Amino acid sequence: MSEEQVKRMHDGKGFIAALDQSGGSTPKALKNYGIDEERYQSEEEMFDMIHQMRTRIIASPSFTSEHILAAILFEMTMDRKIHGKYTADYLIEKGILPILKVDKGLAAEVDGVRLMKPINGLDALLERAKERHIFGTKMRSVISSYNEKGIHEIVKQQFAYGIQIAKAGFVPILEPEVDIHSQEKGKIESFLKAEIDRYLADLDDGIRIMFKLTIPDEAGLYDSIASDTHVVRVVALSGGYSREEANEKLAQNHHMIASFSRALTEGLTDSQTDDEFNEMLRESIQAIYDASMA
Repeated sequence: MSEEQVKRMHDGKGFIAALDQSGGSTPKALKNYGIDEERYQSEEEMFDMIHQMRTRIIASPSFTSEHILAAILFEMTMDRKIHGKYTADYLIEKGILPILKVDKGLAAEVDGVRLMKPINGLDALLERAKERHIFGTKMRSVISSYNEKGIHEIVKQQFAYGIQIAKAGFVPILEPEVDIHSQEKGKIESFLKAEIDRYLADLDDGIRIMFKLTIPDEAGLYDSIASDTHVVRVVALSGGYSREEANEKLAQNHHMIASFSRALTEGLTDSQTDDEFNEMLRESIQAIYDASMA
């Protein structure tokens, strides 16, 4: 991480492409791409196919730094290559910052939330990430219902890991996702913001972090978080919304940019010609960029 990279993330125009599907979400991502489970016989073949999909996206002439600030990678993707170069180096050469997903998945739900499983071996992973020229990290937990104890534990865990990662020289993205189907979504978001504000107020001056948050019911709810001196950027997850709906909601939040996964790849298929694939990706990127810059 350099100050020039931090400045680009803070001030640059564009959005973050989330390409970090892990073992649990990969089969669904491949199915949406047109590859059913019958086409691979092992986990190794499955990961080979998802890397081929990611390679096709990242290497596409539509995938450029003009619209994309960064890309979030799965750990295995960090250790793989695109056209003979490690994925992060390939991205950096395109002017796109590489970010690494570091969480190990979700624990069972308690008090209306799913905390992250312990991130065992985090220090060693961060050392490898430094060797691979990774800029930042991302880690996800989920809030399903309004429970103040549970929400507090989510924020506490996110900040604890975030501080550890920031002190190791990265910009961590804290992602306490709010389930878009929750009947108490607005109430959850209001309390979540208050908890984030409380932890931000106690951060050391040198700590810089980012947030990846569900697009709030109340437009502009997270504006004050985006303007906090510790916060490099606030980005939005699509959370299950269609691309059209996610873009519409995002455009109402002028201090958030997109960090979409499924909404980014919506409509892309393995059977498309390169011209068809690149044009569909170009249209998707342009629409998400426009919503991010609204």
